[in-house]
Amino acid sequence: MKNNTKIRKSHGSGGQQSHDLLENVFIPHFRNSYLSDLEDSAVLEGWNGNIAFTTDSYVVDPLQFPGGDIGKLAVSGTINDLAVRGAKPLYLTAGFILEEGLEISVLDNIVRSMAETSKQSGVKIVAGDTKVVSRGSADKLFINTAGIGSVPENLKLGAKYIEPGDEIIINGNIGDHGLAVLLAREDFGLITDIESDVNPLSSLIRKVLDADVKLHAMRDPTRGGLASTLNEIAQLRSVDMYIDEDHIPISDTVESVCQLLGLDPFSIANEGKALFFVAPDDCGRLLQILGSQPLGVHAARIGTVRAGNGQVVLNTRIGGNRLIDMPLGELLPRIC
Repeated sequence: MKNNTKIRKSHGSGGQQSHDLLENVFIPHFRNSYLSDLEDSAVLEGWNGNIAFTTDSYVVDPLQFPGGDIGKLAVSGTINDLAVRGAKPLYLTAGFILEEGLEISVLDNIVRSMAETSKQSGVKIVAGDTKVVSRGSADKLFINTAGIGSVPENLKLGAKYIEPGDEIIINGNIGDHGLAVLLAREDFGLITDIESDVNPLSSLIRKVLDADVKLHAMRDPTRGGLASTLNEIAQLRSVDMYIDEDHIPISDTVESVCQLLGLDPFSIANEGKALFFVAPDDCGRLLQILGSQPLGVHAARIGTVRAGNGQVVLNTRIGGNRLIDMPLGELLPRIC
């Protein structure tokens, strides 16, 4: 490894260089009793209740961006997919597709970021896989993660439990992640302080669940942003969502850049945000809980669920209404 500063095809051969990569890059950061056995799969202790299991792949470009990197994104995204189902995230797996020529120092930084993020959330990375492809066959690094979490048997959360009258709350500003990645990738000549909001939300969500508020569902508005997530739920439940433009938290910088580039902030990905659908009599209490946490200081009630036929309606600042449609195509490619 001392003489190797870049990924070679031999690092994916299963031989000595594969072993060196495992021992010198992955094990030092991910070390725990499960992974250290280096078996083909991890045998995990049992738990009471139900199991949540999810997987996702990450192909963000660039690999590192203001506020995060592909490693933090992969761990946070998988943890958040578990957390919004009410699960306590427990274990992750990580699969890496490495392109020949990738700097090992870049990989090491990303693996370190994954280790720090998983440790922050009390989650162990217990199994993984590495493949190396020829130069030009990929774009430096792709990551696949899978996650398992435990869910109490009596917890009922999901879109099917959303009811007309429910209030819709988000824990902070929208649009930061997608724009941070876009501005890092493209040369628009803009200098801003926009950083990705990528963060694991499991601790924040656990505070909410422990408070026993009348919560019906949670979703993380990632690709497609608010527009996609709200439309998916509205169509699934055949209800309407009425959203107040003035109440949606968004930084002045993000709003200005969106206007300059002709982008719709409602369709831009977020990676540290959750939507909460809560009974109206617990809306105030939920906002207090979220507001007391670092990742919820900008929490806001943004709208209400009403009986309807699957539309998302924006109450505009000038007093009119317009439909928020499901985004068509991929507005910002390679943002997660």
